[in-house]
Amino acid sequence: MVSSLEWEVSVPEKVFEGTYWINLKKRVIERGLCSHCSTCAAICPVEGIISGDQEIDFPDWEERCVDCSACVRVCPRWNYEPKCDIGEYIELTAARSKRFKGQDGAMATEFMASALEMGLIDRTLFVGRDEEWRTKVYHIRSVDQLKDTKLTGTKYSFASVLPELKKAVMKSKKGVGVVGTPCMVSGIRKLQSEINLFREKVKLICGLFCTENFYHHQLHAYLIEKGVDFSKLIKTDITKGKFIATMTDSVVSFPVKELNEIVPHGCEVCIDFTAVESDFSVGSVGSDAGFSTVVVRTETAKSVLEFIKENDYADFGKVIMDIITKLSNLKKKRKKNIPEEFRNACME
Repeated sequence: MVSSLEWEVSVPEKVFEGTYWINLKKRVIERGLCSHCSTCAAICPVEGIISGDQEIDFPDWEERCVDCSACVRVCPRWNYEPKCDIGEYIELTAARSKRFKGQDGAMATEFMASALEMGLIDRTLFVGRDEEWRTKVYHIRSVDQLKDTKLTGTKYSFASVLPELKKAVMKSKKGVGVVGTPCMVSGIRKLQSEINLFREKVKLICGLFCTENFYHHQLHAYLIEKGVDFSKLIKTDITKGKFIATMTDSVVSFPVKELNEIVPHGCEVCIDFTAVESDFSVGSVGSDAGFSTVVVRTETAKSVLEFIKENDYADFGKVIMDIITKLSNLKKKRKKNIPEEFRNACME
């Protein structure tokens, strides 16, 4: 005898004629609101929605779409609620891992490694790269795996983290940790609000300070024109208004505003700099060179921070809040790009 599983969901009202995928395409993607968080790709029951290094699409939707509404139910931009400023937090500190090397203080790595040691999670997702700096999502299950330098540092290109998160929660017994941009964090929260499995298994969410992200093919071509040799590239960084590419024998630096021509439309309507919906946020802004700014927002993240302190896994310093506020306010200027129907208190 085959058993069945039933559950009730609140189905959103369609705005346009056609399937829910067509509604998502017209209301979000074609209006330039899509953040490329890939939440819809993660939840699609027929796995027909694709992300990667391209605009979100469902090429054969006419044959495969079952019109279930899942894609619009989990899309953070369907009924967009802009987030802004630093948000609520329990503790604000600057820190530098003693065990790992990363973009700055490697505290995203340290938190996830500590969470693994604590038994809070049994796996975590990290974005690595290949020789051309294309992104690849890795399922990390041990602290030693986090010593791979290809997993550290910022890539500034979209990665299909959330489709991989679906695989991780289905395999995990204890829980999953995940590192992502503010839009990814919002997508995960939507998944948790809709599906028990994500609510139960996603135990620790790290949000990265973020101004914008890029399609790899566009950023790659642009950096080559600027003289970046990817075979020698060690690190990319955005700091003090500059995009800096550090190679083994030279450095390429230029004003980050020069990248405006390839900033995706979905980033142009985002005003969340610090990932306010995460369990903890990490960024370089507001702390000394070599340190990470860490914004601890939940008791779960607080317990991991206490574990790090108890084991002397990190050095700690002070945070300069004014700089974080300045960049948060700078990103808030994008509010002019947000359609009137989605404006809220963050617009004030």
